[in-house]
Amino acid sequence: MSDLPTSNLQRLAGRRIVITGAASGIGKATAALFMAEGAQVILVDRNGAGAEATLGAGQGLALELDITDADAVEAAVARGVQALGGIDGLINAAGIMLTGPTAEITPEIWGKVLAVNLTGSFLMARSCLPWLREGKNSTIVNIASGAGILPNAPGLVAYAASKGGIVAMTKALAADIAPEVRVNCVAPGMVDTPMADGFRANVGNYALRRLADPTEIAQALLFLSSAESAYITGATLAVDGGRTFH
Repeated sequence: MSDLPTSNLQRLAGRRIVITGAASGIGKATAALFMAEGAQVILVDRNGAGAEATLGAGQGLALELDITDADAVEAAVARGVQALGGIDGLINAAGIMLTGPTAEITPEIWGKVLAVNLTGSFLMARSCLPWLREGKNSTIVNIASGAGILPNAPGLVAYAASKGGIVAMTKALAADIAPEVRVNCVAPGMVDTPMADGFRANVGNYALRRLADPTEIAQALLFLSSAESAYITGATLAVDGGRTFH
């Protein structure tokens, strides 16, 4: 994780936020930032020990969870509600990238990518919704990708389809569950995590000529999860160093 400063303005004080993919990458950076900003967190990841390590001495709960398992998602959300008394926000940060030429993308690969990236995000949103509707300024923020907006690199057919689906799902959810819950989306470019391996040479396509630090993506997620973005819903915010326009 970088040495980028994190504020202590307590912009999330009193809020209870579920964060998926919390053991590493963007999810881990987001959990650290949100806890510094006063949030209680429910951290979930297939790597339960990693989620526990991210939580550390923070306020909240860490759970091992496969977000593609609808029953397990329901049970995990119920445990989180029991522990914290409710849910005010959700960050869908869990995701995978399986790449290859279209002819080599088997139905199993296709199904796995969509199950984690798209269906898993939907299952989390659906399970959290009853409690989100009870709160004030409740939020869902999904993580798409620049590849879901402008899929201009080879080998990304399954990943780009799943992330383009996230963009469309965000808009549909925002319309469907307004005004009680705001739903927005962040579309990163390449982030300095292992998922970027094999694509780092493409950084020349970025106006800022570098990868993002995970904390830079977390800062955008913080904005969309706080009262500072109270009049924003259904939006996709490109946090991509200029990839999608350059």
